[in-house]
Parts: sequence; C-alpha cells; structure tokens
Amino acid sequence: MRQCLTSPNGGYYTTNREGRDQFGRKGDFVTSPEISQIFGELFGLWLLTEWMLQGRKKHGVELIEVGPGRGTLMDDILRTVKRDKTPFIFAHEFFDALPIHAFQSVPPSQPPTQTLSTPTGQISLNKSKPESQKPQWRELLVSPTTLTSGITTSASSSPSMKSKEPKPDFQLSLAKASNPSSLLLPTQSQRYKDLLPTKDAVIEISPESHSYVADFARRIGGSKNAKLTASSAVPPAPHKSEPSGAALILDYGPANMIPSSTLRGIRSHQLVSPFAGAGEVDLSADVDFLALVEAALGASDNVEVHGPVEQGVFLEQMGIKERSEMLMRGLERKSEKGAEAPDGRDGSLDNDAAEVEIRKRAIREAVDRLVSRLPGRGMGTLYKALAIVPERGGKRPVGFGGGLGT
Repeated sequence: MRQCLTSPNGGYYTTNREGRDQFGRKGDFVTSPEISQIFGELFGLWLLTEWMLQGRKKHGVELIEVGPGRGTLMDDILRTVKRDKTPFIFAHEFFDALPIHAFQSVPPSQPPTQTLSTPTGQISLNKSKPESQKPQWRELLVSPTTLTSGITTSASSSPSMKSKEPKPDFQLSLAKASNPSSLLLPTQSQRYKDLLPTKDAVIEISPESHSYVADFARRIGGSKNAKLTASSAVPPAPHKSEPSGAALILDYGPANMIPSSTLRGIRSHQLVSPFAGAGEVDLSADVDFLALVEAALGASDNVEVHGPVEQGVFLEQMGIKERSEMLMRGLERKSEKGAEAPDGRDGSLDNDAAEVEIRKRAIREAVDRLVSRLPGRGMGTLYKALAIVPERGGKRPVGFGGGLGT
C-alpha cells in the first residue's frame, strides 16, 4: 500500500498525471469536505467547544491535520474559528490509507510419520514441538498472480471488476510458515487471540495506525511510560504538567469488529482490484476503531477516548441540519441582492427563484448523503467518529453526547 500510494516514482498521491485528478467528481472519489462546506464548519465548531471547555488557552497550542488532501477541510475549519488558535489534531480519511498486515488462522499441522526399523522394532523419528499442536497465524503476502487463488478481497467479487478490469498482476498468498509479523502482531490484543481457534479466520492489523494514534494520545496527555529509553521505537512525549488538546478522527470501518479482507482499490468511483494498475488506483482498508482505542489508552494515562459513533449521529449532534437551514435562508437573501452564494463550492448565484431552489436541493442532498443511514445510499453509518481528549472524569465531548455544560 505504501509503495503504490506514496512512492516518489509513480505513487498514486505523489505523481501528477496530465488531465487527471484523484479528487472530485472527475477523479476517483469524493471526500466529505468536498460534498459540503458544512462538514468542515462543524469540525471547526467542535474544535471551538473543546477549546472553551479547556479554558480558552491562547499560547503553546497546535492545530494539526494529517492527510490534508487539497486542504479543503482545514480551509473550512479556519473560516469557522477565524483568529482563534486551538490544540487539535484532525484525521479525516487518513487511517484507511495506512498499510496493513493480513493474517489467516491455520489449524495445527501434522507432519508425515517417519520411522526407523531396528532389530527391536519401529522407532518414530517425529518429535512434534508443542506449538505445532496449536493453531497459528500465517501472514497473507502479496505475490505474483497464479492461475488459482483462494484469497479474496472486498473488491474481488465485484461483477464490474470481473468483466471490465484486466487480470491483476498480484494476489494475496498464504505464507508457508510463521514469520516475525505473524508471531508478534496478533499477540498484542486479546481480540486477536480470541479469534485464533477459528479456522481460516482472517484479520487485518495496521501497526502504523496504532503508532499514529499513540502519538496523538501522548501529545494530549503526556507519555504513559516516562522511562522509555533512547532506543525505544517511539520516543516519549515531552512531560506535560497538565493534559491539553484533543484529536478528532473520522474514517470508515466497523465500530466493534476486527476488519477482515477489506483491502480494496477505487478508481473512477468504482471498486476495482487493489492488485491491478499499481500507482493508478487508490487503495484503502477498513479502520479498526477498537484497535485505535486500545493504542490511545495504552499510550497515556491522562486521556479519554469517546466513540466510535456513527458519522450521522455525530454530525446531527453538531447541528448539520440547523446549519443547512441557515445556508438555504442565506441563499434566499443573497439571491435578492444578486450576491455570491454562501457555499463557496458552487460559485455565484443568479437572481432567479428556480436557481435558488436548485441550490437548496443540492444542499439538502449533500446533507442527506453525509448523514443517511440507508444501506448503499449514504455515509451516516459507514463512517465513524472517534475523539481523544484529556482525562476529565468521563465528560463527553460535543458530538458524542455532551455539550459545553455537560
């Protein structure tokens, strides 16, 4: 995934191709900030409420967005907060593009019986190791395509992919033996251990995601282990006399399950094989939100994690419908003056009642797409929101059931 997406030589996000853009209706996918300005404005509102709850600090704060794309989200946030600064980290559709490891549970292997004939009888030469009598995790590795493969991905069953896309150059193949990754990564959570006895169970683990969210937690609450040495994989965060700041993560994936076989390719708004057209196809995999929760809480004693909650619930609690009504009333007022429409995505507005209705319908459709819970129609349930805030006795952030006074 890293090579295909960010390689300096032909990477999906690092190569300019004439006449083609990754983002927008003419590209491969559309992100929530591109759908409506309201999305980013509500991020800014969430930021301000957390800043107020933490005492309106004016110095020594940071505003960070990871995976900014075109910068549309940050532009909307800054327009909302104006001159105020805030110690926030935003990650919108960032974790789904980080590399994953995939593992499959295999049953105990029984080596062929080997015997030695002696004058006193047959002697067995097999000396089974204890671990060979237990299920094992084996890694699914990217390998050149063969005629048959028993491993599938989320896009491999797509009818359009089978009929229109060229045969993939690569596939996932089960490793013939354990390797360092399969011996280490699935042992780091009880959730993975519980699935090991399930034959052919497949899990996806993103250690890079865990490292990022642990860094977020340390920036907010300080390091959990102040005795980490210089040889540690992740250096400890500077000591903080008082936890401060917050992180808001929005991405897609299950709320309480381990992702399995979700690696996908996306091109021209369609699912395609992730193993065809390397560097020309966007790659992503579902985010394991509970793994992010475990990583954050394991990195700092001074943070709380709230969520994941469905994006539709989060945006509705943040007031997306009320904000859309304001935008539509603004359209009506602006049209009387022939001025520019409030949503800068769409340019100027003609002084015409029919045009006003078209623009109002576009706002309603955008909001519906962001919050809809109907299967295959909207993003309200597919996407989830997660917040990391300083430890404060379980007081919920805005958008997660809380408010300025609760």
